[in-house]
Amino acid sequence: MASGKEQEQQGFKQAKCVKVHGPIIVGAGPSGLAAAACLSQQGVPSIILEKSDCIASLWQQRTYDRLKLHLPKQFCELPLLGFPANFPKYPTKSQFISYMESYASHFNIHPKFNQAVRKAEYDRVKGIWRVQTEHLEYHSRWLIAATGENAEPLIPQIVGYGKFKGTILHTSEYNSGSKFKNQRVLVIGCGNSGMEVSLDLCRHNAIPHMVVRNTVHVLPREMFGMSTFGVAMALLKWLPLRLVDKLLLLVANLTLGNTDQLGLKRPKTGPIELKNVTGKTPVLDVGALSQIKSGKIKVMEGVKEITKNGSVKFVDGQEREFESIILATGYKSNVPTWLEGCDFFTKDGMPKTPFPQGWKGENGLYTVGFTRRGLLGTASDAVKIAHDIAGEREAAKESIRSCNSHVIIHLDHDGAK
Repeated sequence: MASGKEQEQQGFKQAKCVKVHGPIIVGAGPSGLAAAACLSQQGVPSIILEKSDCIASLWQQRTYDRLKLHLPKQFCELPLLGFPANFPKYPTKSQFISYMESYASHFNIHPKFNQAVRKAEYDRVKGIWRVQTEHLEYHSRWLIAATGENAEPLIPQIVGYGKFKGTILHTSEYNSGSKFKNQRVLVIGCGNSGMEVSLDLCRHNAIPHMVVRNTVHVLPREMFGMSTFGVAMALLKWLPLRLVDKLLLLVANLTLGNTDQLGLKRPKTGPIELKNVTGKTPVLDVGALSQIKSGKIKVMEGVKEITKNGSVKFVDGQEREFESIILATGYKSNVPTWLEGCDFFTKDGMPKTPFPQGWKGENGLYTVGFTRRGLLGTASDAVKIAHDIAGEREAAKESIRSCNSHVIIHLDHDGAK
């Protein structure tokens, strides 16, 4: 009987092989589309393998209805093609999806849908990447991991999880608060998603309780009529990072008040420095804070357990009953589930090399969408990857031309004899 390793090798041998003359891109979200567009501009063909049935599946299938971009559109554009001029400052979910579809159409990008990558591995003997889907095996000199840092829902471990008698769902399954009218709902997580879902529940007459397990920076979305992010980016051109952080917190305290008194304790590290070091994004308030101040959104401490009778017990000793629990606990990378024999990623599926150098690995491996810097980071990496691969291709062509030239000269010399 064949061992597990032998069966895997047999699977590779039995799959129908497709030779790809450019890079194989895994993932048809914004990262994959940006990489394909930049490669196309450089004259480099590529193929995108996407496990779902559409582009930008996170946005199309796993986001709530009221979602808008948290940053102004100029900070969320992909390379080579901006948002339509008539789009608002903060495009809606449907507008962003429309932009993605227009982007793919503009650059003639046609991903291969329903092609979940089961395994990708570098063949050191042949010097190629072998990428296996259910029925096919693709071969290429280059592999671009574009599944990003938000590929799969992150589900926390909660003691007594199975004892809860109501509904438990992740925000990836949440559409609107209309289904939760008059319900007591526990929202676990206080990032941008947790805040927005809690606000949405309020507006649909639910009774949200939001769990705040850790410290969190809450900033106004705008300062002095300009986006907070835009103000920060402008100040960073002239001032040290920590001074910019102090200015942001000064304005935040003046406009929002002391959030510590609301149960939202600020980290000791400033918001931009914390984002750069840990990837933890500050919350940009779009109305949830006023609902917390009014008491319509209750702030709770961390969950200790779900008891045998189905109620929720908190670390401060309180115990309450809820009809539903919504996990606003974010997402994680899925690279470890399909990329094998590679030491470039951590066990969490993030590049070991920090930004801005994490876009390139060894043996033709590249990553896009893992910067923890949103779509700006994606755009930056996509441009670098395209230039690098185009340079490699040109160098290879030059090498072939040089070899052919030597052969011709050699033959001419033979003929002269």
